Amino acid sequence: MMNLYSGTTDPFSHRCRIVLYEKGMDFQVIDVDLYNKPEDIAVINPYNRVPVLVDRDLVLYEANIINEYIDERFPHPQLMPPDPIMRARARQLLHTFEMELFSHIAILEENQKAAEKSRLHVRDQLVQLAGIFSKQKFLLGDEFSMLDVAIAPLLWRLDHYGIELPKVAAPMSKYAERIFSRQGFIDALTPSEKVMRR
Repeated sequence: MMNLYSGTTDPFSHRCRIVLYEKGMDFQVIDVDLYNKPEDIAVINPYNRVPVLVDRDLVLYEANIINEYIDERFPHPQLMPPDPIMRARARQLLHTFEMELFSHIAILEENQKAAEKSRLHVRDQLVQLAGIFSKQKFLLGDEFSMLDVAIAPLLWRLDHYGIELPKVAAPMSKYAERIFSRQGFIDALTPSEKVMRR
């Protein structure tokens, strides 16, 4: 059985939990206190971070790598596009999300002085993306994909991070509600995450 070492409020761990629940797999989530991590996390992940997936002799860290492995090993429902060109574009967008959105998470979590600048940057990036959803249901079209998995934890935490989307981003808010109503997303929420959103 797969074990996922997962932070109860960590957005990257949240991504992995969503994929596991979307796949309907047999797995165990091991909750990790991010402020008091057990020593074995540093042993299995040299960066001493979660998420970490342990599948027999295989140990993986970094959410996108874990999620692609799960998607390839358990292909139904498929979350990465089957076409190599579309898959490459999806990976490129995942990288863009890391650079433009998720690179700001640490600043938002720690509520440093730079947090306001990060809030505005993330909000502006989401406003730019919002136009996509006047034409399609999800980021890659009408099918839920790994891109939706990647952005969902951030959208869930907007209140928590103090980010308010303007009215012009209404399609983004409707898109978020579509994701939040998915059973895989609901099942993946920890009690600590449920209270992050008003």
